[in-house]
Amino acid sequence: MTHNEALRLLDTLVQLTLASIGTTTPPSTPANGEAHAIGASASGDWAGHDGEVATWFDAAWYFQTPKSGWIATVAGGTDIYIHDGSDWALATASVDLDNVAGVGINTTSDGTNRLAVQSPATLLTHEGSGHQLKINKAGVSDTASLLFQTNWSGRAEMGIAGNDSFSIKVSGDGSSWDEVLKVGPGEGVVTTANMVGTVANPAGPGDAVFETGSGPNGSFTKLADGTLICQISGFQTASGAAATWTLPEPFASASFSVTASILGSTPAVATISAQSATSVDIESFDLIGDDTVAPDVNLIAIGRWF
Repeated sequence: MTHNEALRLLDTLVQLTLASIGTTTPPSTPANGEAHAIGASASGDWAGHDGEVATWFDAAWYFQTPKSGWIATVAGGTDIYIHDGSDWALATASVDLDNVAGVGINTTSDGTNRLAVQSPATLLTHEGSGHQLKINKAGVSDTASLLFQTNWSGRAEMGIAGNDSFSIKVSGDGSSWDEVLKVGPGEGVVTTANMVGTVANPAGPGDAVFETGSGPNGSFTKLADGTLICQISGFQTASGAAATWTLPEPFASASFSVTASILGSTPAVATISAQSATSVDIESFDLIGDDTVAPDVNLIAIGRWF
């Protein structure tokens, strides 16, 4: 090998930069020092040099057979290629990711948030069929939950917190919380601290969805949407006069519907002769129109409380 040939070889191998990998046709106007990793079935001046590195020097192509371990980059890119003895392969770093102290993606992890991600979205998808996201806690009294925040202040939380009952709760300030739904293991029934309680208009945090009550005048159910249902069983009508049912809970006005069902075997008809927001007058008649009967009746009144 002449001195000049040795210099050309050094120019090729030291910090080898390839113009292409796998090309089979020589460029028509190569630049001096331009190098290519030739692919299979090369043609033209590269015929018979498959797999070699062709470098253009002084108007001629010079060829070298790469050895295992040669390292090269491709002009204009940042990838690194290593020759494995038969072909060029993209280098991949071997990094042990087990037991790392933390991972921050576009942000910084810390001792509590050891996996931190700052991005518009996070995608978790299946490999083959389904996909599960597991949140495990050490003991019953600990917490495993999803916390939703506004400016780092909690606004909603769902999970098993302080016990093994699944619950959903909300907060307006991150410190005072209202539980809106709860179901425990083996219960099969959803309960909530404010599902049944005192309804309000307008409704606010902690107000109930249903309100119920009962007494000597019957029972009632109030809904947060304004619906009110009052009922009484076995109400005794009066013979020859109207009987007044004082409602167990007042309606917003006298505009509500009342249904009366006769009890017993006495043929009779019950009618509503008057009603107000707080009471209903019921009269009963036999089938020929006399008011000498006084059957017991079941009464249901449905309307609005606001």
